Amino acid sequence: MQVQKSFESHAEGAGTLYLVATPIGNLEDMTYRAIRTLRECELIAAEDTRQTRKLLTHFEIVPQKLFSYHEHNKAASGPELIRYIIEGKNLAIVSDAGLPAISDPGTDLVKLAIEAGISVVPIPGANAALSALIVSGLSTDQFTFAGFLPRENKDRREALESLGHIEGTLLFYESPHRVLKTIEAMFEAWGSRKAVLARELTKRHEEIARGTLDELVSRLQEYPPIGEYCIAVEGESREQAQERKDAWWQELELEDHVAHYEEQEGISRKDAMKKVAGDRGISKRDVYNALL
Repeated sequence: MQVQKSFESHAEGAGTLYLVATPIGNLEDMTYRAIRTLRECELIAAEDTRQTRKLLTHFEIVPQKLFSYHEHNKAASGPELIRYIIEGKNLAIVSDAGLPAISDPGTDLVKLAIEAGISVVPIPGANAALSALIVSGLSTDQFTFAGFLPRENKDRREALESLGHIEGTLLFYESPHRVLKTIEAMFEAWGSRKAVLARELTKRHEEIARGTLDELVSRLQEYPPIGEYCIAVEGESREQAQERKDAWWQELELEDHVAHYEEQEGISRKDAMKKVAGDRGISKRDVYNALL
């Protein structure tokens, strides 16, 4: 077990890794604490140094040293940054927008820091997914952040199958050139659920469209997507969940469940496994792996 005391002096003079939230569009969402932390840290690591320099310039912050840390160089840069912290330097990591380590390579740096016994301190601020959730009108009691769905159609379908039986609100990120296909895939997988499409949050052209998945498909077809999107979709209802829990196949082992469809409906094993995955709200890959 590892217990971190964030505001106590560190053993052997090691520094701290600060996860600093940046605005998701509106610069007024930058916190006083975030500005102070960026000013005080000897090192700053950024996903896109050009974007971060604009932010630092706006708040008149002159970094002692600014590092590039992103998906393509994290394997080499991560250990180097950790070495600096062990030597006593404080490092702030930022993403292009919002909280670092959310759909972001900062996650890997956090893991390295924890393994090295380094304190990791959050400097909270704006987050696009939670901003979309609280204005959605959907349930906030339970929610699941799923980030970006897979690009490949097959992988995306399997991901949607596995998410389809979650009761809480589902949250996603999506780019403008993929958002229509994603909403269409959701409608195909889940039917006409309530959903919200939020784009350009906190920016001048902020727009929040509330409706059903099929209505959102129609809107995107009429108004071509522009900007970055957050998607919120209602989860499975308690009634639907209860129906599934009471389903005839609940007492069956996975193999027997597949065999039932093969024997009773005369379909192929592959198609039977697909139906079982749909019944149980898991991916076809999970069924296949379980039956290997």
